[in-house]
Amino acid sequence: METLHVVTFNIHKGFSPFKRRLTVHGLRDFLHGVGADLVFLQEVQGLHARHARSHADWPHQPQYEFFADSLWSDYAYGRNAVYDEGHHGNAILSRFPIVKWDNEDVSVSAYERRGLLHCEVEVPGWSSRLHCINVHLGLFAAWRHAQVRRLRARIEALVPADAPLVIAGDFNDWTRRAGEPLVRELGLSEVFEHVGGRPARSYPSRLPLLHLDRIYVRGFRVKIAHVHSGPRFARLSDHAALSALLSLA
Repeated sequence: METLHVVTFNIHKGFSPFKRRLTVHGLRDFLHGVGADLVFLQEVQGLHARHARSHADWPHQPQYEFFADSLWSDYAYGRNAVYDEGHHGNAILSRFPIVKWDNEDVSVSAYERRGLLHCEVEVPGWSSRLHCINVHLGLFAAWRHAQVRRLRARIEALVPADAPLVIAGDFNDWTRRAGEPLVRELGLSEVFEHVGGRPARSYPSRLPLLHLDRIYVRGFRVKIAHVHSGPRFARLSDHAALSALLSLA
């Protein structure tokens, strides 16, 4: 296998903007329609007892299992925020075996829990494991920079320099500065910058203005990068979904 199709999507815990309606079923239809090899999801609801009581069509299983269904055989969930009614975090869905995973707590504040979900994936025919890291950075610049330093340290310690690497997620970075160390120090490239010269506009989903979400890669060529936005996606989440088709370099 020489190509890899990747999607990243902040799903807003399965609700439309302003939480007007439950969107998990539409989200699953979209994800299954795209049919990516790897899906990076942020703000995934692992459990919420009150929502389960309030919504008759709330899934019986955690959202990541509900989305994976029969299309993605493997998945990993990093539980970040825990509260009385349940918990939420990041998830990675994979068509290929996830042979190892870890969720590193990189929270800077007790009021905003964040983690780095790191998976090692065995892709058929590849000589090296694929490393995937799902991120959702903090709302303040100082927090984001501290979390990127932790991300950089993790990569330097645990990801071989010749291993293919994909980092995707919600960087909350309208200043477009948080990812600079990934490019400058680690040799990654952001797929939309590679294709179009700047990160994608991904927020708000109806008419994206801010460059919040990213897909960084190392060891790949970028064939296609696409923003999934517009009225349809505004009914699903406050973020647009991003996708990229990659080939091994």
